[in-house]
Amino acid sequence: MALHVDPSWKEIVEYAYDGLSPKYREFLEKDKGYFPTFSNFLNAFHTLELKNTKYVLFGQDPYPRRESANGYAFIDANVKTLFSQKGFSKEVNKATSLRNFLKMLLLSDGYLKEEDLSQEAISKIDKSELIDSIDALRENFERSGVLLLNTALVFTCKEDTKLHVKEFRVFMHRFLSRLSKYNIELILFGAMAKDIKKSLPSALEFKTVETPHPYNVGFITDEKVQKFFKPLHLFHKRYHL
Repeated sequence: MALHVDPSWKEIVEYAYDGLSPKYREFLEKDKGYFPTFSNFLNAFHTLELKNTKYVLFGQDPYPRRESANGYAFIDANVKTLFSQKGFSKEVNKATSLRNFLKMLLLSDGYLKEEDLSQEAISKIDKSELIDSIDALRENFERSGVLLLNTALVFTCKEDTKLHVKEFRVFMHRFLSRLSKYNIELILFGAMAKDIKKSLPSALEFKTVETPHPYNVGFITDEKVQKFFKPLHLFHKRYHL
C-alpha cells in the first residue's frame, strides 16, 4: 500500500517503514483494529515538507479516542475552538496536556500571571490577535518547522501502548538515521519520548529539547519550556500578503 506522505519524505519514510516487522506491516495494511487509519497515521509527513522542517516533536502515542487521533502528535481533532466566553473551550479543558500547553503559551507571552491561571483570567484576555482553532495551532507548529510525531503512530488500547512503541522503534531509528545529516533538533515530551534518545546509536547525534510531559502541571511554569516556545509565537495569528 502507498504511504500517505509528501514526496520530499517518500524515500526516508519508506526506508523507515520497511524496518517494521512483516507481521506488523501486515497488521497496519489490513487497516482495521487501530486508529488513526492507514491513510492518516503518517499525516505529519504529509503536510510539512522536509526542507521546511527544523524540529521533530516526539509525543508518546495517539490520543486514545478515535475522534481525537488524526496523525499529529498533540493535536486533538475533537477540539474545534480553543476558547469560550468562560475561558478555554469545554473540549480544551477535557484535554489536560493541550490545556496545560496553551496555558504555558499564554503565560510566556504575558497574557496570564503565574498566580492566576484560572478560567476567569483566561476569559478576560484580549484574543483579537490569537488563534482560536486546533487547525490553526497545527499550522503554526508547521510554519515554525515543527514536525508533530509520536513514538508510536497507532493506538489500539492502553495495554498495547508499549507494544506499539516497541514495534515502531526500528521505524524511528531508521527515520532518525536518515535525518541525522539535516540540521534538525528533537523536542522530547515525557519519559517515553526520551527513551528514543537513550536507545539511539551513539553515532547519531541530535540537539534535543527535553521537557516534562505537558500532562504535568509543572510544564506550565517550566522556564526552559517557556524560553524555547515563546519565540515560536504559536498562539498568534499569522498574516500573509
